Amino acid sequence: MTNQIQNPNSKNKFDLKERTAKFGEDTINFVMRLQKNLVNSSLISQFVRAATSIGANYMEADGAESKKDFKHKIAILLLIGIAISIYPSKLI
Repeated sequence: MTNQIQNPNSKNKFDLKERTAKFGEDTINFVMRLQKNLVNSSLISQFVRAATSIGANYMEADGAESKKDFKHKIAILLLIGIAISIYPSKLI
C-alpha cells in the first residue's frame, strides 16, 4: 500500500502520513490553550491520545500486508475519527 492518494479533483498528491502528523500536532496545540479543570482534565487526555493515535494507526495501515488488512485498519481510523469529533465541544 502507499501513503499517497490522488484527489480526483486535483493533480496534487496528499501525503496522509504528513497530514495525520500535523493533525496530532494541531490537537496538542489546541488543548494547550484550554483551561484545565477537574472535569475536563481526563477528557483532554483521552482526546489527545485518540487524536495522536490516528497517525500511528495510519502508518500501521500503510504497512498492511493485504488490501483486506488495509481496509480493516483504515476502518479503525474512521471509528477513531468519528469518536473524537464529539470531544472539542465537550472540552471547552
